[in-house]
Amino acid sequence: MSRGAAAIRAMIAAAAIAAATVSPAWAQQASDLVAPEQAFGTGTARSATATRQIVVAAHPLAADAGLEILRAGGSAADAVVAVQTVLGLVEPQSSGLGGGAFLVWYDAASRTLTTFDARETAPAQATPDLFRDDAGKPLPFFDAVVGGRSVGVPGVPRLLETIHRRYGQRPWPSLFAPALNLAEQGFKVSPRLAASIAEDAGRLDGQPSTRAYFFHADRTPLTAGETLRSPDYAQTLRALASTGAAAFYQGPLAARIVDAVRSHPANPGLLSASDLEAYRVKERPALCAPYRGYDVCGMGPPSSGATAIGQILGMLQPFDLAALGPDDPTSWRLIGDATRLAFADRERYLADSDFVSIPKGLLDPSYLASRSSLLRRPTAIGKDEATAGEPPWDKAELRRDGMPLDLPSTSHFVIVDAAGNVASMTSSIENAFGARLMVGGFLLNNQLTDFSFSPVADGTNVANRVEPGKRPRSSMSPTIVLKDGRPAFALGSPGGSNIIPYVTATLVGLIDWGMSLPEAVAMPHLVNRFGVYDLEAGTSAEDMAGDLEALGYAVSGKDLNSGLHGTAWVDGSIVGAADPRREGIARGD
Repeated sequence: MSRGAAAIRAMIAAAAIAAATVSPAWAQQASDLVAPEQAFGTGTARSATATRQIVVAAHPLAADAGLEILRAGGSAADAVVAVQTVLGLVEPQSSGLGGGAFLVWYDAASRTLTTFDARETAPAQATPDLFRDDAGKPLPFFDAVVGGRSVGVPGVPRLLETIHRRYGQRPWPSLFAPALNLAEQGFKVSPRLAASIAEDAGRLDGQPSTRAYFFHADRTPLTAGETLRSPDYAQTLRALASTGAAAFYQGPLAARIVDAVRSHPANPGLLSASDLEAYRVKERPALCAPYRGYDVCGMGPPSSGATAIGQILGMLQPFDLAALGPDDPTSWRLIGDATRLAFADRERYLADSDFVSIPKGLLDPSYLASRSSLLRRPTAIGKDEATAGEPPWDKAELRRDGMPLDLPSTSHFVIVDAAGNVASMTSSIENAFGARLMVGGFLLNNQLTDFSFSPVADGTNVANRVEPGKRPRSSMSPTIVLKDGRPAFALGSPGGSNIIPYVTATLVGLIDWGMSLPEAVAMPHLVNRFGVYDLEAGTSAEDMAGDLEALGYAVSGKDLNSGLHGTAWVDGSIVGAADPRREGIARGD
């Protein structure tokens, strides 16, 4: 066993399930925001064990809000509304009403899965050249992001209404009470939010709306522990509570959104009132892949998450990872190279399936077996071999690789209600603070920059090019894992395209290596998407560098700031665990 492997094993063994605690009501929110050295970054997942219902979310106030709704007799769908509206207030840099989401839903009564696609859409006036300059070259990333050009039609408000109508139990207006109370009375700025504001100061204070909200009059950023109120957000919540999602997609608020996007002085966008009014959430079948007796289920296109995770696990299936264990560099060679092969297919083939044909055989067992055979070697796959394969098609199309740019600013939460329904939802505004435009107390997304900036390669269309009404490809991977038709695990993470390897490694930890959920989400990250092996900086993963270099990889220490949140069903109980790298927590009864 190498020193690096031993260190990783030691860190995994150190993580343990914390004792479950009963949360205070959301109105007593301040008691949860203890000093960061007490609550955050301890290296051990913050977890809870419940017998009936549980919420795992990226901020204590959001978890408390969801649990209060469940305790009042609400369903998981009701709690989704409360959790998301609170997250949009207390963690605005990551998600909110101005963004989009994917939701995987398990219905306990019918024992069925379905998914809801609330991904943003490109405006009707958008063209494939949206992110190219006058000379036809791709814009620098932040030149595209900041302002109106990058804003797609938000999907979150319509999603909240859609799932409440389908699965809700409590009155719609009551679900906004936690967020409305916090917006009016104020909440304490968390260490993570304060750090995010300071890190983005050069861009965030350049826009009048975000400067007024996140900075003092002298342009110094808000600091941890300060009280922040949002009367504009409260007004938006009242409108939604009163008249539903129509208050967002039509009327005065919609007009304000369109004006903010189209009137930006340096980088105006194309969003129109008719784009907002036309937006619809799409219900799609869950995409499931088998793995060692489990069914790993998630979002199909326009998400690349479930497809890529299914491909990686399918390629790993022939190898005895349980015997190798997390200590052996060979495990990480197999995981890393399977991920590289899946990402090569992702860049070439995956996009919004309403606009482009997707090869039917990306998860075909014979195709994955052929891809897996490339892993049967003692060292890393060469660069020339880590390319897209040729999966079976219904009708073959020539494709070229796109230009991957998706960056992380996302949140994931899991909710289980007393009836056994499960919501696994990943929500995002894309980059931290999105387009840096604020309307009605919420930030607008920059999700259109998840499209390829180069629509054509070698004279051939790129699958993930911009098109009117199209949804950009995403890496968001809300996942529910079934065993004999019942939930075994539910999880997801923020992290841009790193979401896929974060979730995959966690599943390997749970299924192959027998880890508890808190151990799996606290495991140090080792990620290889495009050839270089990224090792989580400041953790024992860096001790594996020599072993991986000997296998033929270039390695790099890097911040890999996941926000894995999940649940596991263990011996009649529900265990929830939140990633120690962020401020999340599990709350359960």
